[in-house]
Amino acid sequence: MAAIYGSEAYSPGEIAQKVERVGLVKARAPFLQTFMLGILAGGFIGLGGLFHTVLISDTELPLTLLRIFGGLAFATGYVIAILAGAEVFTSNNLLAMTYAARKITLQQLLRNWAIVLFANAIGAGGLAVLFAISGLATRGGTAIGEAAFLIGHDKATLPFHEAFVLAILGNLFVCIAVWMSLAGRSVTDSVVAVILPLLALGAIGLEHIVASMYFIPRGILVGLMHPEIIPAGFSPIPWSGLWKNAVPVVLGNIVGGSFMVGAVYHVIYRRCPVPVDYGIDEDDE
Repeated sequence: MAAIYGSEAYSPGEIAQKVERVGLVKARAPFLQTFMLGILAGGFIGLGGLFHTVLISDTELPLTLLRIFGGLAFATGYVIAILAGAEVFTSNNLLAMTYAARKITLQQLLRNWAIVLFANAIGAGGLAVLFAISGLATRGGTAIGEAAFLIGHDKATLPFHEAFVLAILGNLFVCIAVWMSLAGRSVTDSVVAVILPLLALGAIGLEHIVASMYFIPRGILVGLMHPEIIPAGFSPIPWSGLWKNAVPVVLGNIVGGSFMVGAVYHVIYRRCPVPVDYGIDEDDE
């Protein structure tokens, strides 16, 4: 096994056990700790979204470079959340593995998701308010403000089925990134592991509920405070656009993270474990 994964990396089987143990800790964490870490995570993801918006507002760059730089910028928010310690709803969909292993109850699973999602909304929404009153939308022209509005408008007007499928794909990238980050034994390992999947998420423009809870309120507020930046042919974004996006994106993120990553790896490595000694004692089970 070491020859395949390297002496310094954890194998997928070991990662599966780590995910279960981390899920157990998260599910049993006190309310205040989970709530505060969720607020931080919403803000961190929003910071990545802010960086993303500033970079893609430079329309003089070729489209391919804009997508790559924008994706890389968005990834910084998740890197901060992983390394600084935070609770993100999308990556917490991997708690489904702990539930499938019967180490937590359905009530504990849903409690964690509800607390974290609500806290993420506060953190992301709070950063959207800070952006709207910061003056960044009109600093040096209207390019940043127009980009902020158009990103929010695009997400708020997605058809249900498109938002749902884009959210499935989005959380596939997120949970695979988190899974791979657990293979490493250092900060450098974790950063290298998460960059490419999250760059892809941002570059492609997939759906991530925490990002949406920053992008859509920000677009609404920018349009209200600076109606002159709304491009011709566009209408202000209604608050109902947030709910129109949130329902399919939350459902899609759960399917992509909990079922297509968590449940699949649970079956592969926990229901049908490979008969290999991974170096983890039975007491760690």
